[in-house]
Order: sequence, then C-alpha cells, then structure tokens
Amino acid sequence: MSNLPIFDVAGSAMNAQSVRLSTIASNLANADSVAGDPEAVFRAKQPVFSAEPVAGNPALAGVQVDAVNESTAAPIKRYEPGHPLADAQGYVYAPDIDPVAQMVDLISASRSYQANVEVFNSAKELALATLNMGR
Repeated sequence: MSNLPIFDVAGSAMNAQSVRLSTIASNLANADSVAGDPEAVFRAKQPVFSAEPVAGNPALAGVQVDAVNESTAAPIKRYEPGHPLADAQGYVYAPDIDPVAQMVDLISASRSYQANVEVFNSAKELALATLNMGR
C-alpha cells in the first residue's frame, strides 16, 4: 500500500484486467478443442470482480478478483465418426465458446488495462512534479 491511494486503485484494476486477459486467452486457445466425453470438455472461464476498499477509506475502492467461474453451458455435440476422439456413437464434444464475443471482451479488457496504465503514469508524473516544486 502506498501513501498515494491512486496507485493502489490503478494497480488493483490492472491486476484484475490482467486476470481477465488471461482467462480470455485460455478460452480462445481452447475454443476449437474437442473431447469424446461431455464431462471432459473445456469450460470457458470468466473472472468475477468486486470492489475492494483502499487505504481504509470507504470512499476509495479498487478492484478485487473474487473467483474465476467456469461456464455451465452444455458442450456442443458434433457427429464426426472418423474423429479419433469420437465416442461409441461417433460424437465429439466441443466447448460452447463464441470466439467473436471473446475477441470483443479481449479488446475491452485490453483498453481497460491501458486506461489504468495511463492513470498510473499520470499520477506518477503529478507526484514527481509536486516533489520537484520544492527545489
């Protein structure tokens, strides 16, 4: 915790967006994976955020990652009898992940991260300018 809580707020938001970016990357990397058993299919992940008080001040809040939940969507069942992972009936199961929606979420998370980097850098520049005023 710093003496300037803006660094804590921006830092917690960058950490939260980093977790979000990681889960989206994992979802996109596994979007085309298949399994022969519906229980073995990759499940999309989504982080859950909440407000976190900063510096003991209830008026200031950062972001906290509470959990990373797995999707409860049913896997997509595809008939591919020649696939090596097909079950006895010839079906493979794929995760219900929409790559377009994931890319939109990725752009949003990336922009949020960049905005918090800008806040952090602006606060740093202001703090340094304030310190240099005493020279």
